[in-house]
Amino acid sequence: MAGEIPVFISPIDVEIEGNTGRYRHADTVEDLAAMLLSSKLTLSKAPSFHRALMTSLEALEFYTDAASARAAFVAVAHEAGLHVVPDDVAAEKQAEKKEPHIEAGLRE
Repeated sequence: MAGEIPVFISPIDVEIEGNTGRYRHADTVEDLAAMLLSSKLTLSKAPSFHRALMTSLEALEFYTDAASARAAFVAVAHEAGLHVVPDDVAAEKQAEKKEPHIEAGLRE
């Protein structure tokens, strides 16, 4: 795809299923589309796979923004049970803030 303008996203790392601790990195919508079509990831079985793929293609053609393609990809990755960094880290921090803190005297 020489000569094409890359469509950049906020970078993410996606866990490779079955290989704990191994991730694939994405900086562009093209990277997302490649992961969606990769045989190493079983994303095609997730319910929102086609929506994520279509949104990626639309972003590559500048019909929609890159953030929409990224959000659709993250949704399908989560449906497939994959971890997405930094999104999952941010979600965990938000959950920790919402949980009531245990008083020092009540800890086990």
